[in-house]
Amino acid sequence: MPDQHEILNNKKILIVDDEPDILETLEEILDMCLIDSAPNYETAKKFLEKNHYDVAVLDIMGVRGYDLLELATSKGIPSLMLTAHALSPDNLIKSIKKGARSYIPKDKIADIATYLADILQEAEEETRESKWFQRLKPVFDKKFGADWREKDREFWDEFDKGFQVSKDELGQIM
Repeated sequence: MPDQHEILNNKKILIVDDEPDILETLEEILDMCLIDSAPNYETAKKFLEKNHYDVAVLDIMGVRGYDLLELATSKGIPSLMLTAHALSPDNLIKSIKKGARSYIPKDKIADIATYLADILQEAEEETRESKWFQRLKPVFDKKFGADWREKDREFWDEFDKGFQVSKDELGQIM
């Protein structure tokens, strides 16, 4: 199984965020990738209309992230939603329903290469696993409370059915 650096090497990635320091940080973390950065919706939309990307990293707030997610999804580009201010169970569900392959709090940005490698590997293998969710569920439990999934139990039951992970896979993830 290739490591994350190998998986990400020379992959074309669109990064969209209205915070210049976040763009800069992501460019540094993902220096093995070919990156286009956009500080706003308009620039990102032009990039998405003219180029193909292996994956997109989209901020939710400030750049119309959901509109960009719909555009990226319509072009077959897997997307990771990155958020600080919109971190909530409702936005997590909305992101998944609109096609996001992952939803990452900005305070986990240092681990973004791991999440992107998971997305790219899943796309290559034409699977849709929940490695990202298994990695982040303890974070969400801490931020939202242990019973946060109860409000939308039907959604989460369906989500869980579609993303079954074996004990061996869970051991590899953790």
